[in-house]
Amino acid sequence: MLVVVALGGNALAVKGEHPGPAAQARRLETAARAVSEVAGQGGLVVTHGNGPQVGDLALVEERDVDGRLPLGMDVLTAQTEGWIGYLLEDAIATLRPGPIATVLTRVEVDSEDAGFREPTKPIGPVYTDREAALVRRSHDWPMRPQGDGWRRVVASPEPRRIVGLEPIRLLVGHGVTVIAGGGGGIPVAIVDGIRRGVDAVIDKDLTSALLAIGLGADHLLLLTDVDAVYRQWGTPRQEPIMRASVREFTDFPRDDGAMGPKVEAACRFVQATGRRAVIASLSDAAAALRGFAGTTVVPD
Repeated sequence: MLVVVALGGNALAVKGEHPGPAAQARRLETAARAVSEVAGQGGLVVTHGNGPQVGDLALVEERDVDGRLPLGMDVLTAQTEGWIGYLLEDAIATLRPGPIATVLTRVEVDSEDAGFREPTKPIGPVYTDREAALVRRSHDWPMRPQGDGWRRVVASPEPRRIVGLEPIRLLVGHGVTVIAGGGGGIPVAIVDGIRRGVDAVIDKDLTSALLAIGLGADHLLLLTDVDAVYRQWGTPRQEPIMRASVREFTDFPRDDGAMGPKVEAACRFVQATGRRAVIASLSDAAAALRGFAGTTVVPD
């Protein structure tokens, strides 16, 4: 049995928690325990978010005053894939014996994708109203509201193809636990006949679905900081959706920045494979895979 587990960006950073080494170690221990429990004796591929981390790197780049051009989001994503992959490897190795490998994963997008014209992917910290106003004036970054604050948004084109899927498949086939597609993967596009990096961040959940489909995974598990998908979220009538078909999710708002991409990713995987996908809390991972927690998406 092959399980693809997608860890939210909160695997390393939680709102309101100082992102120091001690906090990272605590979050990684929780994430490693979750993925180890769901893997059992089967194959395991782990993807992860990088929103807070790539945003922090982007801030460092923007503060650079030596006159050089800042690095693009493709290079920053590659940096976070190595950074987070290394830390996850160490954490998982303490709980799950056997070889582990982190694969820097290029993901191809369309250079004409509408996502380049309308940035939607949040990265970096949550700013207060005052901080957001200062950032807009100093950097001219597009911002979107999130919760009681604001976050920077960047281009987020649709993932079309996992470049280098075969090496990942070979590693899995030889019993290697693979960490891949971190942060949605390194965005590349064919420009003038040449594949090259582009300044964007791809949605991690959509890439996870594409990877799970390409590998023929038995299950896709999307782990976050919410225990399930909810109807009428944020209202007195909110209620968790425990089980639903792809058709029943037709009207779910895909522009919901928190759950929209997860629902879309789950539905794509289920439609393509006829297998189950689950959206659940990190702490409920094992129970969710057995159908006892989270939101299970099933074929029509």
